[in-house]
Amino acid sequence: MGKETGFLELDRQDRTYADPKERVAHYKEFVIPHAEPALKAQASRCMNCGIPYCHNGCPVNNIIPDWNHLVYESDWENALEVLHSTNNFPEFTGRICPAPCEAACTLNIIDQPVTIKSIECAIVDKGWENGWIKPQVPAKKSGKSVAVVGSGPAGLAAAQQLARAGHSVTLFEKNDRIGGLMRYGIPDFKMEKHLINRRMVQMEAEGVSFRTSVEVGVHVSVESLKENFDAIVLAGGAEDPRPLNIPGYELPGVRFAMEFLTQQNKRVAGDDEIRAAPRGSLTATGKHVVVIGGGDTGSDCVGTSNRQGALSVTQLEIMPRPPEKEAKALSWPNWPLKLRTSTSHEEGVVREFAVLTKRVVGENGIVTGLECVRVEWQGGKMVEVEGSEFTLKADLILLAMGFVGPRKAGLLDQAGVELDARGNVKADTNSYRTSDEKIFACGDMRRGQSLVVWAIREGRQAARAVDEALMGTTQLPR
Repeated sequence: MGKETGFLELDRQDRTYADPKERVAHYKEFVIPHAEPALKAQASRCMNCGIPYCHNGCPVNNIIPDWNHLVYESDWENALEVLHSTNNFPEFTGRICPAPCEAACTLNIIDQPVTIKSIECAIVDKGWENGWIKPQVPAKKSGKSVAVVGSGPAGLAAAQQLARAGHSVTLFEKNDRIGGLMRYGIPDFKMEKHLINRRMVQMEAEGVSFRTSVEVGVHVSVESLKENFDAIVLAGGAEDPRPLNIPGYELPGVRFAMEFLTQQNKRVAGDDEIRAAPRGSLTATGKHVVVIGGGDTGSDCVGTSNRQGALSVTQLEIMPRPPEKEAKALSWPNWPLKLRTSTSHEEGVVREFAVLTKRVVGENGIVTGLECVRVEWQGGKMVEVEGSEFTLKADLILLAMGFVGPRKAGLLDQAGVELDARGNVKADTNSYRTSDEKIFACGDMRRGQSLVVWAIREGRQAARAVDEALMGTTQLPR
């Protein structure tokens, strides 16, 4: 324990941000990190509690108290080693994870939690700055080959772990760049893509072969992979978006969030954003934008719309407005229900809660508005409030209502693996094996839409399961 009374003496001080008026003019990250003395001070607030609930709050089970103590002692290199022992990509989670570990922090019962996410990000960033992060090349090859399908966080984690175990790993990605939704779904102002690129360099040195613009089930068959590889890991994510089944939904001004976000990320990268966009170029410039969905993806649409120069942005959520503060006695150490205001919200948006959409209004095939009604929840059922109908002016409606599961056409149809009741690939969290003994599944394709940190956990665990299945034993951590 670095400073036994640190949590009594110091208040929580998290990272700050550039002014909203400045940051909406660009797509670069705008977090202002702490200087080292401030980071050490924040690390000293870790309580050395008897049962560190942050471990269970973190899906990858980061050993948080240990690296907090090492940061307090200025032992950054060892802090990095401890951090990497459970998490392949802490620079990703340190930027885009919602930090359930902080909700579970023991100090959060009576005070503000430790700034775990900020410290995690600082450790790995310092590791890259000082050249401490190097390829971990296996001492010998196993003679086994594995195909990993999908290059999101689950696929990347599985591929890296399997390569370090000595297997020949080929990672297939249908898009033209590696990264999955981290590449095309997360805006650059939340996570710049050079972070993915440098991990690719590391992984290539470790033996991972990347094959982009190759969609398994279209350009190469599942049967071909089964013939040429000893095992297959399905990590294709949950990409089937939830539709909006109301009149007018078919109008061209109603678009899925991922169409919108992907195109902007391609523009930032200097790529042709409409080459893979069958419905044409899409921007919010000069438009009244309505975002349907109150989660992180909806927030990303808000931030992107403001940067593109939208005239107005409104975000709708069907659930009631959450309380400003959580009831800690009821929720701790679990993820609490409370109002969350993102940095994108701070940049300008009208947020509406308990609103149900009824009809898209259009003239001559062009969206002009969205008819809505307010709702109440009575006895667990949603009831429309009589006389509460209203119409929002809208030129562009973005659907950010989540995903219903993995896409079935192509890959899963050819694989023929069993699906669970929710339409995800059926596999348990021990063997990660599907109904086909040669095929494994992990991440959102197995568990449904979830967090980047859950994807990394499942990728790591699936890699261990594959290694054990191929070799009879494994040294990979679970």
